Amino acid sequence: MDSDEHKRVLDPEHDTAALKALTHPLRIQLLGLLRQDGPATASELAARTGESSASASYHLRVLAKYAFIAEAEHRDGRERRWRALHTVTSWSNETMESTAAGRAFVSLARRRQIEHLERSLARHEADMAAGRLGEEWVEPSGISDLMPRLTAESLTELFDTVAAKLEELTVRDAEDPRAEQVVFLAAGLPLAPHEPADPAPDPDPAPDLAPDSHPAPDAHAVDRKDLNP
Repeated sequence: MDSDEHKRVLDPEHDTAALKALTHPLRIQLLGLLRQDGPATASELAARTGESSASASYHLRVLAKYAFIAEAEHRDGRERRWRALHTVTSWSNETMESTAAGRAFVSLARRRQIEHLERSLARHEADMAAGRLGEEWVEPSGISDLMPRLTAESLTELFDTVAAKLEELTVRDAEDPRAEQVVFLAAGLPLAPHEPADPAPDPDPAPDLAPDSHPAPDAHAVDRKDLNP
């Protein structure tokens, strides 16, 4: 499935420019569409994203400059077609945490993955409602929301086990005509215990002493290191 030659591994020290190029939301979306749906032209991708052809073409050239995509075989000589060079973008969370650019990229990538899940859910529901998928997909489809207590070592083992099994099943089903593309997004989000609640405020504060501030938003936890938007 995702052997080494099909995986682009990013390093914040050696891939600074590539990381910066991939932090643009549209570029992540374009790369994901090429990986998901196969080769396409700038005009085709512009129609799918709601962007202009000129904008899509520019961002595709940036992705090509940093070896995320390359020209594909042309159907005709009129417009350039593009293809993804890898099936997944990967990185080491620990390495990315060592630089500000790495942290910024990972933060953006995580949010793009969540947005991809939301788009995929909407598409799945529409495909089921329209009968584009058979009834055999009703039961196995879904999203699990579990909260086990695990050590860091156990969470790593869980991801490794899932990845190995997914690769095994992907190889097994590669030539099966019943197989469909499945969006499989796994997340392991460690959460620290809640801090003790602040003391209750004065029930009747003086009007001229009302605070003029806003509470800080909750922090987001980390997630897995593979990106296939």
